[in-house]
Amino acid sequence: MTDTTINRRALLGGLGASLALPGTASFAQGSWPQGRTLKLVVPFPPAGATDVLGRLVADKLGQAWGTNIVVENRPGAGGNIGTDVVAKAEPNGDTFLIVSVGMATNQYLYAKLNYDPAKDLAPITMVALVPNLLVVNKDLPVKDTAELVAYAKANPGKLTYASSGVGTSVHLSGELFQKLTGTKMVHVPYRGTAQATQDLIGGRVDLIFDNITQALPHVRSGSIRGLGITTARRSATAPEFAPIADVVPGFDVSSWFALFAPAKTPQAVIDKIHADTKAGLADPALRAKMDLLAAEPVGNTSAELGAFLQAEMKKWGELIREVGVKVE
Repeated sequence: MTDTTINRRALLGGLGASLALPGTASFAQGSWPQGRTLKLVVPFPPAGATDVLGRLVADKLGQAWGTNIVVENRPGAGGNIGTDVVAKAEPNGDTFLIVSVGMATNQYLYAKLNYDPAKDLAPITMVALVPNLLVVNKDLPVKDTAELVAYAKANPGKLTYASSGVGTSVHLSGELFQKLTGTKMVHVPYRGTAQATQDLIGGRVDLIFDNITQALPHVRSGSIRGLGITTARRSATAPEFAPIADVVPGFDVSSWFALFAPAKTPQAVIDKIHADTKAGLADPALRAKMDLLAAEPVGNTSAELGAFLQAEMKKWGELIREVGVKVE
């Protein structure tokens, strides 16, 4: 799914230097993780949201445990390459993964995966949710979501919606919107949202369900118009935008970022990572950095994350099969 590029250096603010601070963490099974170098795999390039959130979490866990956590970027195939690395790693607690929505969608988008997301990986905790924002060209004659739905119904097949690529949350947001509203729009995929946003501003496309971190500065500058938030409740980052679900019942989409480990990783390891990640997410300094991403901290249990993943797989699997979306 889409992985927003941001100023990683500014957000991390030198936190990496603290990874090897002395710590007192202990664990039910011997001395893990003290004295061991751990690895957090990010299946996307550096400087994206997944990478930055992963490094923030790795820093907090490294401080708590008094150990070094190496963040390894293994991008490619929509996150499948890095995810496969972790799925095949030893389940000893030394290697874990931060991944996004592709964990729920890639099995339906790609002809073949080398791993089974439900069987080969163990959920740990969700780190954060990041909503998308429905934005339109400022000259489009609509002021809110209800007016957009009416306009789309009156002009079937005439509206164009951009995305950051086939199968991304930005694309699937548009597909879900069409399904739930009974409208028809034309999908225009891009490689990332930067050029898509410029074309939206220039009027070459009509709308996009963009990551809020990217879209909000343009909305507040007046170059594009924001209509609604994609999550079922308002975002603390942009509370002025009502949920699309107020007009389109059942519409609920977000970019989410969660930690997973190889299947058969001891439950004590899973519980330890969850507990210390949740504690780290409560740190005001970390929360301030996440606010810059418009990321809402979560920290749920492994069982809750597992249930959420199953619900996401059901929702997106049904939609992807229905509309026939495939990634070549």
